[in-house]
Amino acid sequence: MNPDTATVVAVSRKGSHGVDKVNQLSIRLVAGRGVEGDAHYGERVKHRSRARSNPGLPNLRQVHLLHAELHDELAPQGFHVTPGLMGENITTRGVDLLGLPEGARLRLGDSAVVEVTGLRNPCLQLEALQQGLMAACLGRGPQGEPVRKAGVMAVVLEGGEVRASDSIVVEPPPGPHRPLKPV
Repeated sequence: MNPDTATVVAVSRKGSHGVDKVNQLSIRLVAGRGVEGDAHYGERVKHRSRARSNPGLPNLRQVHLLHAELHDELAPQGFHVTPGLMGENITTRGVDLLGLPEGARLRLGDSAVVEVTGLRNPCLQLEALQQGLMAACLGRGPQGEPVRKAGVMAVVLEGGEVRASDSIVVEPPPGPHRPLKPV
């Protein structure tokens, strides 16, 4: 991670559920709710399967962030992935999203702040984009443990407009740090 080059590559949203999101010139983050106009916007869980089983849960998946470096990794394997295609609201470059601890804060542009809640679990919907994409977004660690590569989820602490080319500043939480788990 190079703090001098950590940037927003693209911003995306979609008002209905479905894996791909449409790139925008800007998105508005709203504290405690997420991305205005996005299907996952709200204080309570919006993920369809989770909302069916317990609609009163807090929404820990208000914003999905994905590192453009994953696109770079997938391209030589024959996958053509562009910003927003895998359902992310914010595509980043220069931030080791998967290496962040739980509770890390990301300052996006002039005013928005999100707090990382956990990993996104790659889902079967990725297969509709391109066969084998879900498996390509899952790796194995040194002890054979699953490594989820499909980005991170966050909640909005401070709202504001976010645009492509905005800077990103990472603020780690006070220690001890807890590694990210799927959320």
